[in-house]
Amino acid sequence: MGQNNLIVKRQRRFIFWMLLPAILFPLFFTYYPMAKGFVMAFQNYNILNINHIQWCGLDNFKALFSRSPGNMFFITIGNTVKWVGISLFFQFTIGFGLALLLKKKFKGSGAYQGCIFFPWAVSGFLIGIIWRWLYNGTSGVFNDIFIRLGILDKPFGFLANSNTALYACIVANIWYGIPYFTIMITAALRGVPADLYEAANMDGASPLQQFIRITVPSIKSTLLLTLLLRTIWIFNFPDLIYAMTNGGPSGSSNIITSYMLQLVNNLDYGAASAVGVLCVLTELIFVVLYLKVTKYGKEE
Repeated sequence: MGQNNLIVKRQRRFIFWMLLPAILFPLFFTYYPMAKGFVMAFQNYNILNINHIQWCGLDNFKALFSRSPGNMFFITIGNTVKWVGISLFFQFTIGFGLALLLKKKFKGSGAYQGCIFFPWAVSGFLIGIIWRWLYNGTSGVFNDIFIRLGILDKPFGFLANSNTALYACIVANIWYGIPYFTIMITAALRGVPADLYEAANMDGASPLQQFIRITVPSIKSTLLLTLLLRTIWIFNFPDLIYAMTNGGPSGSSNIITSYMLQLVNNLDYGAASAVGVLCVLTELIFVVLYLKVTKYGKEE
């Protein structure tokens, strides 16, 4: 009996030590930073004046929503709406079109898929550096093409102009995100039973009618999930902007998450944490929508 108890204790001790890293890592690298960031959002926390950290209540949030000169927060909100909305629309539309082309196997389809999926295999920061070179005002490829076509008379700094910088980043983001929709929708399309289309053909349904009445309803859940997930990812994706413009010129291409990074670089951790809290609250809305769409926790 005593030997059995000793074995059980050793097994429990072994299980505890095996589970300990899985408990400590999220605790120290996820939950503690989140809690610390939430606390810092209500503090006057500047790393250059760390000995005078004080509670400031809602002052950081009031400063964000104030109409004072030089406040970039409202500009970043508008930029974020454009960044997410335009990127999502074109990524989805083009990705859906490419998925329809990839629905059936054809000669050279493997190479075709490889070309489409390539951007998704490269890091966002590296993509940003590549596109920054393409947009270069003196030696960029786009300037060379536009001048040869007669669209431009002289080189134009797409990323140096406050009217075009954000949209130049959006074009890069559209190109980067198309493969995600193509991959997901292609998989969903190939899962639609072929006999549905055969029956529709026998009934004389046109390709458009088949698309509206068979294709879209069959992959509706996949479309909703991909749109929701991609919305969250684009919202949380400052990599391209950070690599291409760093939010410039004069903050004209900043979105909320890149603005938060700038506040961190300026060592204003209190304001950056306040922006982070607002980002988390915004994303919770999408999380609720995601759980509702997936019917999480509900049995069919």
